[in-house]
Amino acid sequence: MENPALLSLLQRTTREKRTKTGGGLFRMFKLLPMLTSGCKMVALLGRPRKPLLADSATTGTLFGYRKGRVSLAIQEDPHRMPIFVIELPMLTSDFQKEMASDIVRLAMESETKTRKKKVLEEFVWAVYCNGRKYGYCIRRKQMSDDELHVMQLLRGVSMGAGVLPGPSEKEAASDGELTYMRARFDRVVGSKDSESLYMINPDGATGQELSIFFVRVH
Repeated sequence: MENPALLSLLQRTTREKRTKTGGGLFRMFKLLPMLTSGCKMVALLGRPRKPLLADSATTGTLFGYRKGRVSLAIQEDPHRMPIFVIELPMLTSDFQKEMASDIVRLAMESETKTRKKKVLEEFVWAVYCNGRKYGYCIRRKQMSDDELHVMQLLRGVSMGAGVLPGPSEKEAASDGELTYMRARFDRVVGSKDSESLYMINPDGATGQELSIFFVRVH
């Protein structure tokens, strides 16, 4: 990565407020091939209910079919539609391998000629994971049926990881199980052109780190 603005964000560890991730969630997501019986529990958790958490944390969900690409959804409230949904140019299996390092930095860079939009409103993104460029992706204005399916099942879930029932048995047979990891993030707005999400550890213990950076360059 040669962009100095993006490198500055990735290297910033002491100058900004940062929280530690939940080691438990990471371990669960890395052991997803062993998780095959969580569908009934997720269905129960997905029933409409009052918010479990009343703070201002942002909800982030990484999900995808085991043989397909991983998607990222960001919600200000898990009961509302996401403010940002995008299919990343990397396979779900590749993302799980990256998490084996215990430190995951997902960086998204947008090149634009205007500042009229908020940074999360940009459409074209270059995606980096732990310093490696995976390619480009385009944020869609409307979610796909699979994305809507996941958001509906998880509307009552604040955090967790596991396997979801797919919308059809045919897709599950061809693309593998539909896996997800949902967590709460501390959202830090650096400027008009940069925002960061730092995963919050649910039990307060130190552990693995997951950070997501959004940078707009000119």
